Amino acid sequence: MKKGKVDVDTPGPLVTNITEQVTRWAEEQQLEGDGLLHVFLPHATAGLALMETGTGSDQDLVAAMERILPRHDRYRHSHGYEVHGRDHLLPVLVSPSLILPVHEGSLVIGTYQHVVIVDPNRDNNHRTVILSFLEGGG
Repeated sequence: MKKGKVDVDTPGPLVTNITEQVTRWAEEQQLEGDGLLHVFLPHATAGLALMETGTGSDQDLVAAMERILPRHDRYRHSHGYEVHGRDHLLPVLVSPSLILPVHEGSLVIGTYQHVVIVDPNRDNNHRTVILSFLEGGG
């Protein structure tokens, strides 16, 4: 198994595209053959997703999050800034991990799919993404 990490800043408002960093890491590993790339975000207030970006979907997700998990002070979570409680519920809805196929050494994602960090927490914009490649048997 090949393992590594990528450090990312997530300046907000919610979605940070990390496709380039993940693809670059895979290329630097000189992956061969087929396998699975596990992408993990070990943070309590952020998740990973595949989504189209740059076409309004980012803003649509911000609006949807406000409807699903409104930012206000009714949450019981008690550390951080006043409306931080909803941030800790995000990983229940947006998984902190993705498993992506690798075919013939190249990451496989759809034409309009991007690997993104979904991160509402503005107390800390630094995130570390853990990458693990498991080569398929053959």
